[in-house]
Amino acid sequence: MSLPTIPTITPSINLNRTQVINLLLASVALEELGLAHIINAEGEKLQAVLGTLPGLTITATSISGLLSVNREVRRSLQTVLKNQMLLEFKLEDILDIPPG
Repeated sequence: MSLPTIPTITPSINLNRTQVINLLLASVALEELGLAHIINAEGEKLQAVLGTLPGLTITATSISGLLSVNREVRRSLQTVLKNQMLLEFKLEDILDIPPG
């Protein structure tokens, strides 16, 4: 067996410093948007099991069911919070880039 070969790819991308910073800021914004969607989905999950989400009649059948969903939502939100903290560091690093 031979080792795989990786073709030489030389893309032609020309970005100036301002464009790079703008792309980095846009990437933070898009990640924030994704986290907002996750938070919203977790809120709707809680509303659904509590029976307060308009249009749905799914409810938890027991206290243990509610507690289980609550644990899942808490774990998800903790993960979102961790990602939020990393995004804050990323944003601070971007804002610290000296102007060229």
